[in-house]
Amino acid sequence: MTSDDWQLTEDVEDFLARADKFLRSRPALHNTPLTDIEKLRIGGPGAQGDETAVFGRLESAGEVRAVFYRTPRGRLGLTPLSARRTDRLAAQLADLGHAPADVIADRATAAAFAEAWQRHTGATADPFWRTHLYRLGTLTAPQPGPDGRGRPTGDRDHEQLVRWCREFCVDVGEQASISLIDAGAWADSRFGDRHFTFWETPDGAPVSMAAGTSLVGDMIRIDPVHTPAEHRGRGYAGAVTAEAARAALAAGATDVVLFTDPDNPTSNALYQRLGFVHVADFAGYRFSYAAPPAGR
Repeated sequence: MTSDDWQLTEDVEDFLARADKFLRSRPALHNTPLTDIEKLRIGGPGAQGDETAVFGRLESAGEVRAVFYRTPRGRLGLTPLSARRTDRLAAQLADLGHAPADVIADRATAAAFAEAWQRHTGATADPFWRTHLYRLGTLTAPQPGPDGRGRPTGDRDHEQLVRWCREFCVDVGEQASISLIDAGAWADSRFGDRHFTFWETPDGAPVSMAAGTSLVGDMIRIDPVHTPAEHRGRGYAGAVTAEAARAALAAGATDVVLFTDPDNPTSNALYQRLGFVHVADFAGYRFSYAAPPAGR
């Protein structure tokens, strides 16, 4: 076996027995693999789709250097790779007949894989997502903050959470999540395992929300943050994000992270004022196939 051969498995426990230490070594940079793989581990074989998840690790000198995973819905997630190793992975997956629906990774790795995948399979790759990754340094709450207070949500808030998450998905064009919500599959959506915080006015009316993932690898990602249009411009988003960050720290997170839209200077400036520091840029590419790949 050469140093560029990936070891593939459909057994998430077997995969984590070797790769978990690597994933936890850089929890901010690896935040999406950490949360996605944990959700697949909890859900069991075939969770979130009709196909079985696949996991891969690249080892050198007895150490894991990179990982990938393909979810049952076809998303391929990668940790940072050199262009040469990215091309080798694309060639190996193409030879095995894999057909990912899309890829997400740090910007350089995602672009390199998209180019290599087009070359090896003839697929068309279209960019659909780009984002900044921030990690919390020292939390600095807004001063002065808006009137009101933050509170964790409960069962009585479920209908409002579903409605606001759908509004958020409409705002950002996240059709897959809209479809799951509309089908009544809240638990299968990416919001189903979140821990939500509301900001409410002094009279108890919720006006903004933020959520955090469950703690994994000492990391919590804040996602989503949403303020309905009629309540924007009053400081609620900053206040509720600070509350969600406090909750994450209280839960034991050493790395509190979030993604932002590079085209939204307002939100980027807001998160920096709260103490978040830019870490890296990420991107996603969606694949279209003129014909089924070989082996499918």
